Formats: sequence, structure tokens, C-alpha cells
Amino acid sequence: MKVLFIGGTGTISTASTKLALARGFDLTLLNRGSESREVPDGARVINGDIRDLTSARKAIGSDRFDVVVDWVAFTPEHIETDLQLFNGHCGQYIFISSASAYQTPPATLPVRESTILDNPYWAYSRNKMACEERLQRAYREDKFPITIIRPSHTYDKYYLPIEGGWTVAERMLRGDKIIVHGDGTSLWTLTHSSDFAKGLVGLLGNDHAIGESFHITSDEWLTWNRIHEIIAAALGVKADIVHIPSDLINAYAPEWGASLLGDKAHSFILDNSKIKRLVPDFVCTTPFSRGVEDIINWHMADASRRVVSKEFDALCDRMLEAYQQAWPK
Repeated sequence: MKVLFIGGTGTISTASTKLALARGFDLTLLNRGSESREVPDGARVINGDIRDLTSARKAIGSDRFDVVVDWVAFTPEHIETDLQLFNGHCGQYIFISSASAYQTPPATLPVRESTILDNPYWAYSRNKMACEERLQRAYREDKFPITIIRPSHTYDKYYLPIEGGWTVAERMLRGDKIIVHGDGTSLWTLTHSSDFAKGLVGLLGNDHAIGESFHITSDEWLTWNRIHEIIAAALGVKADIVHIPSDLINAYAPEWGASLLGDKAHSFILDNSKIKRLVPDFVCTTPFSRGVEDIINWHMADASRRVVSKEFDALCDRMLEAYQQAWPK
């Protein structure tokens, strides 16, 4: 089966690339040739810019793929390019959307694929919703063979999945205070990319997935307090947590605030029954306590990997100082 990944070397997609190759798919990656991660052995790489229709057409040439997965489409304009390239030229088109497009905050838990899409807080999510709407119209009107995937918060060993990334780890190691939004008790789901890959690869070429949407996440639910405590334990320290309201964080850092108010500030757990019915071997086997060990080990193996953002570090200090002046203990 011939499969094209547009992207394929990112945080979410690299593990899927490796698993697809291990399962014998004839896999091609379309990228611009500027990837920072190593391309797994066995993948054919064609260089082209998916944001440039002429460049992408030249790279793809006369190839026809059984499955196309676009990992890097974020706006309806990106979808229009894909429709021009692949409508009538693939057997299945998989769009990587986002679970953040679901109703925020959710009216009921757990969230299922039938949950309405409605996120008024985050432009990223609204763009993903608009992409889905365009693809659903293409499915209805042109029988374009879509499958929609909604990952939630997915990570791998190169990425510490909290705002600020490794900078927060360094603050922990220095004994500095760290910020956790709200009271830290909202529930969240973190999914290791190798677990996500089992679900995604199981849908490649699966006729029952055409015209359907799926989210693919872990069944492990953690509070944000516990997430930070697990990271600190892996570092061999104790987290000195200060809780700051999400609205206040938004006032200081609108981009961070949008990702909170439009996603992470709300308890968000998902029912994975649908993907499990279609892909019986989808079982998540990497709890965050194990995944974070790999993250810490990878960063500690090379000092150049432990990048600290001076801007984020200073932002945290400003917020902590202002918050503690306003609410002294």
C-alpha cells in the first residue's frame, strides 16, 4: 500500500512514520528538506513545499497514493491546496485535526466523537474546525474519501509537554517557583506519540474509517498538579508550585492564555471506544511517569539540548512577583 505523509518527522508524526515502515507500508514523505529530525530508514523522501501548489505538484509528479496523511494543514487554505492535489488521486485522505476543536468547556465528560465542535477561545481550534467543515463538504459533494483524526496533547522524548518546556525543568532544578494554572486540579490527558501511532497506522487503508472522525488519546487522566509533580520527581527534586488564575496568565501572555482558556484550563478526558473498535491493537502502554523519564534522559545526555528561554523565564518571574504582591501569604 502506497502512503504519502505530508510532514512525517514532527512530534506527533515521527512515531507513526516508524511504525508504518515497520508494518510494511510503502511510505513517502513530502517535506521541504529542512527537517531537524532524522528521517527513519526505509522512507522515500520527496522535496517540495506543500504551501506552494506548483512546487508540490512537481514533487509528487504522476504518483498516486492509496493513502495521504496531512500532518501540517492548519487553515482552510491549506485544505484547498490538498483538494487540488489529491481529489480523485488517492483512496483515503487523513486530516490531522485537534481535540481542542471540541466544545470548550465540554458540557459533559467524557468527550466522544459525537461531541459538538465549538471553541470560541482559540483561533488554532477554530481554524481546525473550519478545515473539517471544508473536508466534510468535499466528502458530501465530491465523495472525497476523508478520515479526520483529532489528537489531544501528544508528546515524545524530545518535548516536555508543558508551557515553557525545558525552561520549567530548569526552574525546578534551580529550586525556583513554577506556575500551574488555576488550582491545578483539572484533569488532563497526555499521550505518548508511540501510542498514538498504533491508532493512526491502524486506520491507514481502513475502509471503515472513510467519512469518519476519531480521536486517539491515552486513557490515563492526570491533574496538572500531578503532571508537574511527576516531572519534578523524574528530575530528583520537589516542585514549588504557585497557582495563578488562567485569566491572569492570559493578561500577561495572551498566546499562553489562549491555549489555557481554549483548551488546558478545563478538565478534558476522552472516550476512546470508537478507535478501539476499529483498531483492536490500539492499547496505550506508556504512562507519563515512564515517558517523562525518556524526556529527562534525552535532555541530560547533551547540555546543548537543555535550552532555556530567557523570555519565558523572565515572564514567569514577572507574573510570580505581581501575583505575590497582590496576594501575599
